[in-house]
Amino acid sequence: MTYSLVIVESPAKAKTIAGYLGDGFRVESSIGHVRDLPMRAADIPASHREVKWAKLGIDVDNDFDPLYIVSRDKKEQITRLRSLLKGADQLYLATDEDREGEAIAWHLLEVLKPKVPVHRMVFHEITSKAITDALSQTRDIDGGLVDAQETRRILDRLYGYELSPVLWKMISKGLSAGRVQSVATRIVVERERERMAFQAAGYWDLKVQMSNGASETFTSMLTEVDGARVATGRDFDDDGILNREGAVVLDEEAANSLASGLMGRSLEVRSVEAKPYRRRPGAPFITSTYQQEAGRRLKMSASMAMHAAQGLYQKGYITYMRTDSTTLSDTAVRAARAQISEKFGGEYLPESPRTFQKKVRNAQEAHEAIRPAGDRFRHPNEVAGELPRSEARAYEMIWQRTLASQMTDAVGETVQIRVLGASGGSDATRTVTFAISGTVITHQGFRRVYSDEADDRDIEGEGDGGILPAVDVGDPVVVVEATPEGHSTQPPSRFTEASLVKRLEELGVGRPSTYASIMETIQGRDYVWKKGSALVPTLSAFAVTTLLESHFPRLVDYDFTASMESDLDGIAEGSAQKVPWLRSFYFGSADDIGLLEKVTERLGDIDARAVSTVPLGITPDGEEVVARFGKFGPYVQVGDRTASIPDDLAPDELTVKRALEYLDTPVERVLGDDPETDLPVIARSGRFGPYVSLGRPPEQTKLSLEMSRLMALPLRRTEMKVALSYLRLAAGSVDEPVARRVINTPRRGVGKGALERVDALAEREGIGFLEALGRADEAGVTGRPLAGIGSFLELRGALVARDGDGPASVLQTALDDSGYLDELRTSGDEDSDRVQNLEDLVSAVAGFDDVVGLLEQIDEMTSVEDRPRPKTVSLFETMTLERLTLQDALELLSLPRTVGVDPSDGVEVTVQNGRFGPYLKKGSDSRSLTNEEQLLTITLEECLAVLAQPKRRGRSAARPPLRELGEDPENGKTIILKDGNWGPYVTDGEYNASLGRGDSIEELTDERAAELLAERRAKGPPGKKKRSSRKK
Repeated sequence: MTYSLVIVESPAKAKTIAGYLGDGFRVESSIGHVRDLPMRAADIPASHREVKWAKLGIDVDNDFDPLYIVSRDKKEQITRLRSLLKGADQLYLATDEDREGEAIAWHLLEVLKPKVPVHRMVFHEITSKAITDALSQTRDIDGGLVDAQETRRILDRLYGYELSPVLWKMISKGLSAGRVQSVATRIVVERERERMAFQAAGYWDLKVQMSNGASETFTSMLTEVDGARVATGRDFDDDGILNREGAVVLDEEAANSLASGLMGRSLEVRSVEAKPYRRRPGAPFITSTYQQEAGRRLKMSASMAMHAAQGLYQKGYITYMRTDSTTLSDTAVRAARAQISEKFGGEYLPESPRTFQKKVRNAQEAHEAIRPAGDRFRHPNEVAGELPRSEARAYEMIWQRTLASQMTDAVGETVQIRVLGASGGSDATRTVTFAISGTVITHQGFRRVYSDEADDRDIEGEGDGGILPAVDVGDPVVVVEATPEGHSTQPPSRFTEASLVKRLEELGVGRPSTYASIMETIQGRDYVWKKGSALVPTLSAFAVTTLLESHFPRLVDYDFTASMESDLDGIAEGSAQKVPWLRSFYFGSADDIGLLEKVTERLGDIDARAVSTVPLGITPDGEEVVARFGKFGPYVQVGDRTASIPDDLAPDELTVKRALEYLDTPVERVLGDDPETDLPVIARSGRFGPYVSLGRPPEQTKLSLEMSRLMALPLRRTEMKVALSYLRLAAGSVDEPVARRVINTPRRGVGKGALERVDALAEREGIGFLEALGRADEAGVTGRPLAGIGSFLELRGALVARDGDGPASVLQTALDDSGYLDELRTSGDEDSDRVQNLEDLVSAVAGFDDVVGLLEQIDEMTSVEDRPRPKTVSLFETMTLERLTLQDALELLSLPRTVGVDPSDGVEVTVQNGRFGPYLKKGSDSRSLTNEEQLLTITLEECLAVLAQPKRRGRSAARPPLRELGEDPENGKTIILKDGNWGPYVTDGEYNASLGRGDSIEELTDERAAELLAERRAKGPPGKKKRSSRKK
């Protein structure tokens, strides 16, 4: 029996749709994208491994032809889809209707190569009617949308793969550039620069309590003195200078004088002005406004909000959540109006449906706004029990916003009262004006359901929000209390995820559907960290932004980045073509030299030190103070003095004073000499905390830039040792360990028996191992082992002959001709890191002229690294570098300490500090100690008493909670803050989430704790605890 095969992206979506289609259909998931450009060298197919552009994945010289591969984790699913397709008589590609979904459908078509009719099926909600309608209204794949998405993918690859190596070379490994992520990072950095340059200004104002004839009291603020406006925070610029002409700045003395002179004074109501108030509801949600409001109202990050919306859409509760359109369909409008009339009455229903004009730059109107699915909107109370808490809250907000968009305006009246008079005392001749205002809502309108930030500001911003007094013009009022208040202007607020999303949308940078992943990327790359909900840039973000602004300004220009989106729209619509656009971007045009020339011709202009430098100011002696991001993290510098600084120090808190404090903190103190070894005992402050050392570490050789790059690689990894052994063979080495390491790497069939015969010949004839290999036939080696030895010796000869070609060329030949790279590439994902390490090694040795010189430098550095290191011990938590004495340090260096011998069996008892704290040990038995001080004071008798106690099985006693937080909005469980072996974390009893950089135990809020747990849930279910197996 045949069937129609329907392919969607996700299993959850497939399950929902299958329930609507019945037996004549099979619904299967592609599990997201099925093809992409190769991400690692191991992904490159054998047919392209020799092609120079394969790693980039794009043949820029052949119309930017991409190399698509089916990733390893999708091959099994593709096999399953092909199997299902054999029994199908029709294929429906039902991926999402945006560019990305269209591209997935096209990739499926390219991979599956179906021989049955193919239909492109699109819908924006997953309901029975929507799916049925979509089946009858299929179309072909939209080539324009596919071209636009493919252009975006190629563009992003070119941008990232060409610019990121520049960052690695000029700043640090591990950094990355991206078309949208770099612009988003720049926005956050620019705001931090504004905060760093900000100069606070002080000012005072006066708040008074007044009473009218009816003994009603109300609060009012001083607005004028002698006809001049009293300055407030908004009247100063970022340099702390008053920018409002004619305004008067009150100081503390003037404010106190006015306050004392006003007490008990009678003033007069000079005016009472009433103005009508009207507020129209906001448009239904598009992707960006949904993310912003989810952040404001639900305290969700952008990724959490999209995760909740994705779940709602796939389960059929809302329409498609990636949309730029504020349009509601006629069906949706009818459903909203019917529910408004039913729930709130006809007075909340406008005469005609509302429509909204799009205000988003580069918006695509292909979809509806985000709304509840179906022709009848289910009430949030109906669905609450069917959904996880986060999805239920997101649904309720979407339901509220949709209904509110079709409700009447909120109307009312705003009243402002002005009170005039004169102050008494020494300021008797000074006239003063006070003002109080407020808004009275007479018809709530849409506010019955939903109020946004602007609505709240309108109400809260009018006066003090209290009840206005019943007064008329000319009425007297008496001052019963006057309170002077001092203020300082505040720097511009840092961006939150919600406000950054809003800013990106305003600039037209990126698409709202990508904003959640951008927030994750800039935080995952350590360009930004969260302090509460605020986004704080790191010094690496400053370095990357400075480099791109200085040397690639067009690539991080806001208008240029936004215009790219318009260009992509043109490709989607057919008014522009993919290849000419990419050629102009990469190779250049009359307006711009192009990306290729920028990354090849401009490298010599980049001052690596300058781009990583952030000026902080000048010392009292006139020396410049700077902060820098270096190979080992952020640090401050004055002259030749440097000091590391914490990773979680916000740049705007890094003042000259703070930098000098770090610089003046002693890096080390020589406490004295150890009487037993005569070595100096040194207390130092290290990257992982304070410690003491017995003697100094070996002097480090100053490395060249090329050698620094090489030594930064994991040279002690097996694959690196193999590669360097091949280089040693090329240099003519006859060292037996070198030859043994690679004789059978890759596998050549030279087994243990063959090598034993070769060893016997070498010993009998008194010759070296390599010479004996050359006479393996005399040793009785035959067959495959003999052929393997022959191929090895042939390769060695070829490498020796190429010794003059340079290390990179020789090494690449060795890895390719030996077959070692091919062996790693075909052995699975676990070896992909090895392949990458070898490629990095080839790149690093390209900076050296000859193989022998390179190996000599490596040996010199290795000998330094292999020298004995001084013994080091961390300070106890109760110790500080300043108070540490020589005796304290010697006691620390005595650890681990032998306490004595158990007289019952003669076994030693020792105490030491371990991964999970201090403990004592006797043979294979161990016990935890209460505190670190016991390591120095506990006696043998006390140790034996501890050992005599029954040993607790499993985990040690749980540490008490640090404190209890509020309820988790996801599941209603109480959130607990705990201290674990790996640091503080929050838990709801099922999921654990470590505190992030910038989170402190003391300042952790309920909202931040819930956000940490939600981010952990989004990564998947908690891992199952493994049961320990016992031998019987």
